[in-house]
Formats: sequence, C-alpha cells, structure tokens
Amino acid sequence: MEPIISLKQLTHIYSPNTPFEQRALDRIDLDIHPGEYLGIIGRTGSGKSTLIQHLNGLAKPTSGQVLFEGQDIWADKALTHSIRFQVGLVFQYPEYQLFEETVYRDIAFGPKNMKLDEAEIDRRVRRAAEFAGLKEDVLERSPFELSGGQKRRVAIAGVIAMEPKVLVLDEPTAGLDPAGAASILANIEAYRQANHATIVIVSHSMEDVARLADRLVVVSHGTLPYIGTPREVFSHGAALEELGLGVPAMNRVFSRVRAMGVDIDPAVYTVEQAKAAFLAAWRKRKEGK
Repeated sequence: MEPIISLKQLTHIYSPNTPFEQRALDRIDLDIHPGEYLGIIGRTGSGKSTLIQHLNGLAKPTSGQVLFEGQDIWADKALTHSIRFQVGLVFQYPEYQLFEETVYRDIAFGPKNMKLDEAEIDRRVRRAAEFAGLKEDVLERSPFELSGGQKRRVAIAGVIAMEPKVLVLDEPTAGLDPAGAASILANIEAYRQANHATIVIVSHSMEDVARLADRLVVVSHGTLPYIGTPREVFSHGAALEELGLGVPAMNRVFSRVRAMGVDIDPAVYTVEQAKAAFLAAWRKRKEGK
C-alpha cells in the first residue's frame, strides 16, 4: 500500500544563518499509511510540534520534501492550499482558537472556506458534532459558555467537519480528566473507523498510545531514533528513559514481576493485555502441576 504522507530527508532550521539558528528536524524519513493510527512521542522540545506542522503545510521545510499521495505539497500554491483541507490539524488546547458567536458557526468555518453549499455545510456540521460527542442543542449556544471539555470537542469538530483524510492532533486530551480524555479518544477512533481516515496523534500518555496506536514514532533532538509497533518501541525501555521518556506503567510492573522469577511475558502495556497475560501464566502453571 502506498503511503498517504511521506517525509523525505525533511529538515527544518529556525533562524538560519543567525546566532539563534536551531535545527528542529534533521533529515527525517517517515511514511504514514492510509487508515493507520500513528502515535508520536518525545519529550518537550524534541521537535514533535514542528514535525506535525509540516504534514499539512503550516511549516515549510528548509530542505527535503513532504509528499501527499505522491505529490510534493509545495509544488504549487493551489496544492498547498488544498492539503490543509485534506490533512486537518488540531493544535494543543484548540479551545483557545474558538471565535464565532455560536458553536454551529465555529464548526462551519472550515466547510465554508471550502466553498461548499449550505446543505452540505449543514450536513457536515451536524455529522462532525456527533463524532465529537456534542448534542444538537449545543449548536446554537455560544462556545464561550461551554465547559473546557466541551470547547475542546467543538474545536475538534471544526476540523472533522472538513472531513480530512488525515487527522493530526497535538495532545488532544491535555488537561482533561480521565473520563473526558477517554471519551474524546473514543470519538476520534469512531471518526477513523467511519471514514477510513488516518490518525496522527502526539501524546505524553504512554498508556494511551500503547493501547491505540498501530505504530509509534519517537522524536528526539529532531531525529526519529525509533519507529515501530508499541511492542517494538517499548522494548527499548532503558533507552527511552535516557531520552526522557518512559514506558507504560503496566510494562514496568510486568518487567518487575518477570525479574522476580515469574515466567510471564513482560511486553504488556495495557490492562487488557495484563489480564490476558496473568490468565495465560496461571493456566500454564496449573497445567504444569
């Protein structure tokens, strides 16, 4: 399957040829595949946000290429503009970017810029609101009357309403309580399943990305030292800790249990996997008696 987005030797330098020059990304190669759930992890300042801003042309490479469905997104202005509707980006704390008088108008802002007719705009607004977990009676309210969690949902719905093929989210659950975070992640997964969309999510929650992502990308000092499945990436636990990252708490528990002499798979990252691993170990021990 051909990648939907490819980064080819992507380099980005802030303030080049000045005393403040900073190489934020250094010759990165990365393929993102249609329909996959890609998690991006890395400590603060590693280059994660700079990386995702290149995916829809908000940042321009100093050198290298960003390809969308095989085309260089900077080949011409019309293509660059169109990419921003096909690759939707939700910034961290997007609720601070709400500005319209009503929730409906805020969600409709993107589709209106796409020059869609009113019937299509209305369909998209209501569909996006449903995916984001917003009830219809909220649509005519001011977004500034809503709770922080509801504002977050409105901002996400505004990007979903453009029906992007790729949805990129920077810490979408930051600052939310566990129930609110779980609900928003479920909404995002529902959008992926219904639209066969690609999800790219930046997160500091190792537990979330271990549970949800098909692949993980580790960003460190503008490079990608590890790319692979959660099992592959978290197998480098000691190296990740040296990079200022950790592994899911469940993985630490199972590594400790194995170190105590229990014959159990240490590559466990979620509660569901933990339950299955304990049951398997119990059955194995029972059969051995």
